[in-house]
Amino acid sequence: MINRPHHPHTAPGTPTVAHAMRPAVVRIDANTMVDKAIDLVHAADADHAILHAEDGRCLGIVGRAQLAPYQTRSWYTARTPIRNITHERGPFARLTTPAAEALATMRARGLRVWAVTDPEGRAVGVLTPGSLRAVLADTDRSMGAAA
Repeated sequence: MINRPHHPHTAPGTPTVAHAMRPAVVRIDANTMVDKAIDLVHAADADHAILHAEDGRCLGIVGRAQLAPYQTRSWYTARTPIRNITHERGPFARLTTPAAEALATMRARGLRVWAVTDPEGRAVGVLTPGSLRAVLADTDRSMGAAA
């Protein structure tokens, strides 16, 4: 039997964010300058990066779309911390949030990627609508097979 974390209002065995999240590949300190953040995202060939505070708490996600206006490099990108540009901020998904609820929230907020944080507010991974749909589809298939 699989030990699945659950939301206080969710039946045991219901898929949660913990089942759908992927590792956060790029993590950038919020004090990092924009030009350096661009280099880090491109070097990792990532679509986004998690921004974190000095104490490790997640502050948000910045994607290539938010970085695009700064690609031309200027005095501004060399002197502006990444925290000062537009990026997706919390609230963030929790490990115990039901996957269906997380997918509905992402749709409602128009998110293509969403940070997942632990109880201390540190990023532990990211969600995409595709990863959530896959977990929900697997659950539907396994429930159909059990019937």
